[in-house]
Amino acid sequence: MNSGRRLKILVSAYACSPFKGSEPGVGWGVVTALARNHELWVIVEQEKFQKDIERMAAAEPELCRNLHFFYVRKKRNRLLRRIWPPSYYWYYRRWHRDAFRLAAALHQRVNFDLAHQLTMVGFREPGYLWQLGIPFVWGPVGGMGLFPWRFLPVVGLYGFLYYLGYNLFNVLQMHFLPRPRSAARAAGGGLMAATPENQAGALRYWGVSSTVVCEVGLSDDFPVQARPREAGEKLRLVWSGQHLERKALNLGLQALARVPADIECEVHILGRGPKTAAWQALAGRLGIGHRCRFHGWLARNEALTVMGEAHVMLITSLRDLTSTVTVEALALGLPIICLDHCGFAHVVDGRCGIKVPVTSPGQVVRGLAAAIELLARDEGLLRTLAEGALLRAGDFTWKRNAEAVNRIYGERLRRAEAVLDAGGRG
Repeated sequence: MNSGRRLKILVSAYACSPFKGSEPGVGWGVVTALARNHELWVIVEQEKFQKDIERMAAAEPELCRNLHFFYVRKKRNRLLRRIWPPSYYWYYRRWHRDAFRLAAALHQRVNFDLAHQLTMVGFREPGYLWQLGIPFVWGPVGGMGLFPWRFLPVVGLYGFLYYLGYNLFNVLQMHFLPRPRSAARAAGGGLMAATPENQAGALRYWGVSSTVVCEVGLSDDFPVQARPREAGEKLRLVWSGQHLERKALNLGLQALARVPADIECEVHILGRGPKTAAWQALAGRLGIGHRCRFHGWLARNEALTVMGEAHVMLITSLRDLTSTVTVEALALGLPIICLDHCGFAHVVDGRCGIKVPVTSPGQVVRGLAAAIELLARDEGLLRTLAEGALLRAGDFTWKRNAEAVNRIYGERLRRAEAVLDAGGRG
């Protein structure tokens, strides 16, 4: 197989949008980066994403030159989903069946070299492209992890019950769901894990080795920059995310309350959600309301401005993959204080941040507080880590992501051709 040739690739990207983050951003970032070297036929959910894609295609046709988008509408029952949220997966699976019928028809016409199941990232629904009978790639795959058992008491009664159930169902599904195992084995060397945690899960539960490819990335035009802390300026931390139990800002607030009073620092909190009021009340009870500024949801450019004016990124998530804000913080020259857990454990290293071991809630709070105090008092270390953050950001661009995926494509096709050659010799 000539690894330099332009491939015809079929991609299932349920979520794909140039204007949204999270899963849609993953879909868009990967397919546009891959389209620099290959021709892609991309199947996307219609209702949520078609208008976004058509708007971008009209504005920047050159960007979409090697991309052919096809849309399948997902059937929905919003009332049922409010009553029973897991019903989402019934309709999501039906979307994949409809997408597979379209994929089979396209394959008859185009004769694809390879099929790639891209988004959504979660392992529970691998789609059906692996049944097309052509080389198959799946990933990055996420969701194969557990909420830390010892931290269940710190997320409130609802969080305790939810994540207890989450852990139990995850264990059962990782062990026993048949289609993810079949898809993973069909992918073989074409399986990509979003984090080392998911890489270990794929090997443990499915017996399949995989390559770690981070699910988030930076666009070429992202403003890579850093703003050094001025002499005498208070240390500004920034925290960003949905205000949900698993994001565990309460641990960060408790840590901030332990930082000595002689250290001038404040945390700027982006986002909103069900826990907003509770966390605001907690900051008041801890006596750190003057150190906390809750911004709510901001437009993306406004949120990046707040981040760019900070000196340190604080991440407290107990259950996550990596999140785009992580690599954005690196590109803004922000050292990251985070838990040594989830995708952050892979992205953040000693050159660009401080990772706190996930041991017990008390030890995590003390570790976060110690890291904040260290960076507040040691300006030299803060600057060194800021420089390291800028360098580390270069490892997480969509271009680098596409290079990694392209290597996996090449290896997957070489293996498929080797099997065909062996069969011919037989």
